[in-house]
Parts: sequence; structure tokens; C-alpha cells
Amino acid sequence: MDRNYEDKIQADVNAIFTLMEQRVDEKQMLLIHSAYELAKFAHKDQRRKSGEPYISHPVAVARIVAEEMELGANPVMAAFLHDVIEDCPYTIDEIRERFGDDVAFLVGVVTKQKKAKYDQSKQVDNFRQILSSVQFDVRAILVKLADRLHNMRTLSSMRPDKQMKIASETDYFYAPLANRLGLYNVKTELENLSFRYRCPREYEKLEKLLTELQQTEKADVDAFIAKAQEILADNGIEARIELRMRSPYSIWRKMQTKECDFQHVDGKHYIRIIYKTEGLQDEKRVCLHIYAVLSDFFKERPCSVVNYINAPKENGYQSFHVKLLNMQGKWEEIHISSERMIRNNRLGCTAERTEDNVKAWLEKFKAVLKDMAYHTNEMDYMDGVTASFYYDNIMAFTPKGKCIVLPKNATALDFAFEIHTELGIHAVYARINGKLSSVKTILHRGDCVEIGTADDSMPESDWIHHVLTYKAKRSLGSFFANRPVMEYKRCTCCHPLPGDEVIGFKDAEGRITLHKRNCLAAIRQASEQGDSIVAVNFDENEKFLFPVRIRIQGIDRHHLLNDVVNCITEQQNLSISRLVTETKDRIVETMVDFEVHSSEELQKAIDNIGKINNVDEVARIDIE
Repeated sequence: MDRNYEDKIQADVNAIFTLMEQRVDEKQMLLIHSAYELAKFAHKDQRRKSGEPYISHPVAVARIVAEEMELGANPVMAAFLHDVIEDCPYTIDEIRERFGDDVAFLVGVVTKQKKAKYDQSKQVDNFRQILSSVQFDVRAILVKLADRLHNMRTLSSMRPDKQMKIASETDYFYAPLANRLGLYNVKTELENLSFRYRCPREYEKLEKLLTELQQTEKADVDAFIAKAQEILADNGIEARIELRMRSPYSIWRKMQTKECDFQHVDGKHYIRIIYKTEGLQDEKRVCLHIYAVLSDFFKERPCSVVNYINAPKENGYQSFHVKLLNMQGKWEEIHISSERMIRNNRLGCTAERTEDNVKAWLEKFKAVLKDMAYHTNEMDYMDGVTASFYYDNIMAFTPKGKCIVLPKNATALDFAFEIHTELGIHAVYARINGKLSSVKTILHRGDCVEIGTADDSMPESDWIHHVLTYKAKRSLGSFFANRPVMEYKRCTCCHPLPGDEVIGFKDAEGRITLHKRNCLAAIRQASEQGDSIVAVNFDENEKFLFPVRIRIQGIDRHHLLNDVVNCITEQQNLSISRLVTETKDRIVETMVDFEVHSSEELQKAIDNIGKINNVDEVARIDIE
């Protein structure tokens, strides 16, 4: 082994052992040493694409697990051993015998499934295997994320096509997963590395622009930080202040979202103020004190406060965000956080957490993944996963103050289904902050939402395009899958209704299209393709409604329109979807769109409207 490689590997191993000696007992340390020795022996003849000894990779993964994620003995052992089953002649039973069931479980999850022949579902199966482990223990995912992080850090040695494959998997699956687990450092690095290898020229361009900008803004930022530090010191507040530049990926994403160039992206950096407190009781008080003294000196941008301390993100992220005007007239984004918040935000779900929302989120994660495992035929598995977990989230509230956490850009429909499936199925309207709104309305953080329902109301076919959450998508998918499907296709020219005189034509695939018998298209087709004619019964079914349109002409008078509406909605209990009326020289013409079960029901409406005083003519017209 090359001496430089050997020294580097041994330094990493020593760092791991030193860290773990502070956390675990002597028995566990002996097992950690044993796991390393087994991995070193198993990989002794293997090398990575870079030429390094292969053992450098499991050692690096174990160091991430021990140092950056601060996990315990078993995940560190699993990190050392995670490639032993896949690449060496060892079995999971041998791992279990030497290191116990827990380590064997963790290694088994991280080990890729072997298939005799490649197929397109292989990678999805690997994703499913990783996610399914959350039902039992989130640590397996963390070991896999550490594995992926080191692979991304060393991706330069791979071929360009391999780089694209691995980077795309990372951007699609691993980075969002790290985000939803609250591992912001891991998420940011994975996103940035993925972007670097997928779009190297664009990455280098943005990296150069950010470096130049940092130098250009240095004097202004330094002056702001110095003044803020002076204000805090004068008020007896102990805190450190640091500049954090956004990553090229973060800038690129903002450019795509806002459809702008680099110069017009705001928030290319933010300033982090990190303070110390003796306990949780003081955290909020000190944070608000910092906010108060700074906003007394620096002008605050209206509506810029986001209080993640009172209302943490679902995965536990806490901080207090505000924008303040610097001495040069530019807005500075400020994040105020305690040392505890910074640590927890870095470690996410790996930190020792007591917050109820974090525990509830992990339980929700497990429950939804388990539900997906039982319903994979109803919707694509990965679509369900991404719909549920791969978005920044918002918090909306019921009128009674219950918090509902939803993906960013979720709608009132998502809100309804998140509360209860039946509420979503029978939703009619929403009141958002007291304002009557469509159930398709996109919600924003802090909205108070009330859902109005009707027992006879059912989902509309386009609702599936106005929901983001897994629960809403699956509930709607199940509803539409179980809804009766009409046996026939209706002609788009004559729009036959049950009860009309109809004729059917069967095509080569066996599908039957219905026409009215006086339809010109039917007459032509019957003359040219008489053998395709079939006898059909097009009977009324209470589960099927068909859109119709009527035109009403008459002499205008007080309450005429009200009488027409009552005739349809009150007398026949039918729903009007569109009404257009125009009066000219006291002659009124009204178009009404509504839905009926049959031609008989339509004719009854026409007859009843025709009897209304001052109505001269009522006729059915085609809906184009």
C-alpha cells in the first residue's frame, strides 16, 4: 500500500477511535476495532477507481457517521462493513454472528439487492429497500446517506456517464431525503456536488460569480457584522456572527424558480448570529432580545420575520429569520439561532431530540412508507415518496388552531385530505383566512383554513392535478379507480343522453361509440360501415351525470332569472355550472349549463321553464 494512502487511512481510523472512545464502553470499542479489521482484511486486494485502497471508502463513511452525524457504535460498525457483503465472500449471517442482529440489519439495508439480470426497476427496488428500513430504524438511512456523501465527494475519478447517473440519483433521491431528515449540511453538500457533476460549466460559472461577489461585498458585509457585534456587546449579549454564502446549486435553483439571471437573485448570502444560553427557558428570550436591539438600530423589512422557533419545521429546524437594512441600503438576511439549534439543525433527526413534532414526523414517515408498501398497485411508489417528503413545508391551521404540516405549494384539498379522507372526498369550498376560496387554492404558511363539505359532493376529475401529498393522491386515485366507468363512448358532435334514440358503432378494438340516430356523422358512418353497427341499451344510471346547455328567450321582468334558477336547482335538484344572461331592449337571452341523468330529465326542465311567466322559448343547444 502507498505510504501516503496508508497514513491518511490510519489518521482517519484513529480519529474515529478517539471520537468513539468518548461515547461507548470498552466492550463496544473492541467490536468497533474488530469491524474495522474485518473490513480491512476483506477489502485488502481491492482498489477504487481513483487508485486508492478500497478500505479508504468504508473508513471515510465510518468517519462521517461518527463525526458529522455523531451516531453510536453499531452504525459506525455498519459503516465499516457496509460493502463487505456486496463485494466480498462474506454473508449477512457471518456479520450477525460476529456483531449481532442490529449491525446485521443495518448492513443488510445498505447492501444493494443483487439481481441476475439488470432491469429498470432495480434502482427503485434499492430506494424502496432503504426507505422501508425507516419503519424499523432511521439509522440505516443515515449510514446510506454517509455512503452516498463520500461517493459524491470522490466522484471525480468516475467516467462522465457514471458521474451523471450517480449525480442524478443523488439529486432525485438522496439530497431531498437528507433535507426531510433535517440534515441540512448533508443535503446542501449533496445538492451542490450533484450540480457540479451534472452541469460542470454552469457550476464553475456560478462559483466564480459568487467568489467575485463575496470580494465585492466584503467591506459592506464586514461593516454590518462589526456594527451588529458592537450593538450586541453593548447590550451584554454574547454571540458570534458569521457570513454564510449560498451554494452554486442554491443560486441556480433560485434563478430557475424566479426565471432571472444571477444579478437579480436576492439572498446570495445570509448572516448567522449564534448565541449561548444556559437552558431552554432562556432561548426564546435571548433570541427576541437580539432581534429587538438589532431592529432598533437597523430598519426591518416589513413582513420579513419568519419565526421557526415558535413554529419549527416538521423535521425540527429552528431559527429566527429577519431582513435588516445595512448601512449601504441593502437588505441583509439574518438567521438568529442558539448553539443548541445550530447543532440540532446540523444533526437533524440524529440529534437527541425531545420535541414532540420531530417524534410525530418520524412516526408519520414510518406510517406513510408502510402504507405505500401495501398500495403500490394504486400509484407509482416513487411518486408517492416524492409527493410526501421531498418539498419544503408550510404550516396551516384549522379554525380551532390545530397545526397541519403540508408541502410547499399544497392546496386546500391537500389540507382537507390530511385531516380526514372523507373531508377531502366531500369538499366543496374553502375559507382561507375568512375568505371564500376554491378548494384548489394554493396555501401559504400561517393560513387558517376551513373546509366546507356536502354529503352528496364528490371529487372532480381534475382534482388529481391539484394535490401534492401522498394521502390526497392515493385517496383520489382509489376513488376514481373504484368509480363506475361508463360502458360506452359518446359522440362528441351530438352528445346523446340516456333515453335518446341511439345507435352504436363498434371499432376494431371493440369500443362502442354512441350517436343519436339523427346524427349526421352516424348517418354517414352507417352508410359506409354498416357492419360496425351494434344494438345498444343506453339506460339512465343515477351515478352518471351529463353536461347539457339550454337557451332561454323571453321578456325581461323582475325575478325572471331567479324563477329559472329555482326551476332547475330547487324543483329538480340539479346543479348549475354556468349561467350567462344578456338583456337588450327588454328581450332577455340566457344560457344555462347544468347536468342531467337523462333526456327525460332534461325535457322536464325544459317543460317547466317553458311554463314560467314571460318565457317565450326554451331549447337545448350543443355544448361545443
